[in-house]
Amino acid sequence: MKDQFSSPVTIEMLSGEKKFRDVKWAPDGQTLVWCEQRGPQGVVVVSPKGHATRDVSADLNVRGSVGYGGGEFDVSEDWVVFVADSRLWKVGLHTGAPSPITPAHPGGIAAPEISPDQKWVIYTFSDGVEDAIAIAPMHGKNWPQKLVIDRADFYMQPTWSPDGRCIAWAQWRQPAMPWDETELCLAKLKIGSESVEVESVEVIASGHDLCSQCPRFSPDGMWLAYISDPEGFAHIWVRNLKTGESKALTSGDLEYGGPAWVQGLRFLDWSPDSKELLVCANERGVVRLQRVDLNGTVHAEPLAERYTSVGQPTWSKLGYKAFIGSSSTVSTRVVVLDEREVVAARATAESLTPDALSEMQAISWKVDGVDVFGNYYPPTKLAGELPPAIIMVHGGPTSQRTASFDARNQFFATRGFAVLDVNYRGSTGYGREYQDALRGEWGIVDVKDLVEGAKHLALAGLADPEKLVILGGSSGGYAVLQALTDYPGIFKAGVCLYGIGNLFSLAMGTHKFEAAYNDILVGPLPEASKLYRERSPLFKADKIQDALAVYHGKEDKVVPIDQAEGIVAAIRRRGVPHTYHVYENEGHGWRHPENIKHFYTTLLQFLQERVIFA
Repeated sequence: MKDQFSSPVTIEMLSGEKKFRDVKWAPDGQTLVWCEQRGPQGVVVVSPKGHATRDVSADLNVRGSVGYGGGEFDVSEDWVVFVADSRLWKVGLHTGAPSPITPAHPGGIAAPEISPDQKWVIYTFSDGVEDAIAIAPMHGKNWPQKLVIDRADFYMQPTWSPDGRCIAWAQWRQPAMPWDETELCLAKLKIGSESVEVESVEVIASGHDLCSQCPRFSPDGMWLAYISDPEGFAHIWVRNLKTGESKALTSGDLEYGGPAWVQGLRFLDWSPDSKELLVCANERGVVRLQRVDLNGTVHAEPLAERYTSVGQPTWSKLGYKAFIGSSSTVSTRVVVLDEREVVAARATAESLTPDALSEMQAISWKVDGVDVFGNYYPPTKLAGELPPAIIMVHGGPTSQRTASFDARNQFFATRGFAVLDVNYRGSTGYGREYQDALRGEWGIVDVKDLVEGAKHLALAGLADPEKLVILGGSSGGYAVLQALTDYPGIFKAGVCLYGIGNLFSLAMGTHKFEAAYNDILVGPLPEASKLYRERSPLFKADKIQDALAVYHGKEDKVVPIDQAEGIVAAIRRRGVPHTYHVYENEGHGWRHPENIKHFYTTLLQFLQERVIFA
């Protein structure tokens, strides 16, 4: 029995896996800097060419603290600036210890960017009520000031022009989310010896249902590149800063951007001669590195072709390229491209060869006449004629599972489970029409696509119809509960991680970033109160008959723990088979190795008892 569930992908591997958040070249063109997460700790690493790497953030926990995080650091000729403990810190690029630039903020900060003259740092700020783009002097002797405020509800991706006289950023207003409708702004600055003011602001891209993001000035100061989707797919655009004319460089049914769930996302970067852009091209979940010139000609990057998921591209002034990349059978890496591929850092020890892992296969099925997409991981071994299957539900719900390395999927696929990651209608990466299909239909359309995906596996002979499991976290956990209440008996068991049970409580208790999200996904209150009740699993928990595992973090500020408590109390009263675990020191997801180990150990035991041998 033990051998049946043995796997080369151990629980220790999962609990020890690093996560890379960002990577950037220093202005010298040969020093690479990245941020990685080691368990609960965020660390900034400096890697000079030809020298050993150096952790520069000491024992500080580096983490952007606006919304879901992101935007942890920036690097200049002499300094690395990073976010820790809700304040900005600086440390010498090659020597020294960190020192604070700003006092501790009574809120969150993220996405710092150092001015070209190294005198100032701009960054995003949020206290949960008011958001702004702030600015602080690098010497840290004066108080920071709010530079851009009262123009919008949210700001992201602030960036300097090469001459330091302008900044650009993206902004948006509730109830829109950053993938629904944003404005791209360009501001001229008035810079004094002790202060900086905004002289004028021009909105250069805006419109109903138009999402524009990721502004980046060219090194020669002639162009501003950005991503926008006026034709329904996110493409690369450039604006001539002298003439004010904008043009699209790319076209077609693929996406060059993604949903801005976190700060600091970067989907493009300029070549040192300002003639090309290094970009991330997402074609139905396969994200590859490409180059695009100012004539719109797209060039492949042959040295990066084996990576099917890439992000945070950066191009040094000496011509080196770097990015964070992986594939379904290659774990995440920081990769450098010179005349060859060089791996600068690895998320795992990579002790397993690709043939020991499950290679993802892109599949699709029809629902209501529409193609729905999924990433299928076949089991690497079979204990019977048909394998049990786990239907994975991504969070968001506006998000996408790409052809990246997923240790969780490999954990199950190498133990004999078939795994299907579903990119249901409402997911990104397939154009605006597909993404917007969830507007007003959350908890209905997505759940139907998940159920039909499970049926598709069974009809195709890829899964045992009596041993189907649905697993998801956050909004994915909500979909799990919706599936068990609206489609009882389809799944043998559900696994709900920090999921939503009561939409009313969510609307009243979540953070500012998502405070109006439900207005789009379900409808505004009080007008849509009937829909909120109909789509809240808590009010129909008496329909749950399938086994359920619930996991939650006690410190969760996004989906408070009372969401889990209500569901567990309801199924406990009715004697529904279940297990419930609360992690005292976790929030919205698990970061501590001991909790990750406990999660996989108890979850595997639950699946054995309630699905495999039930």
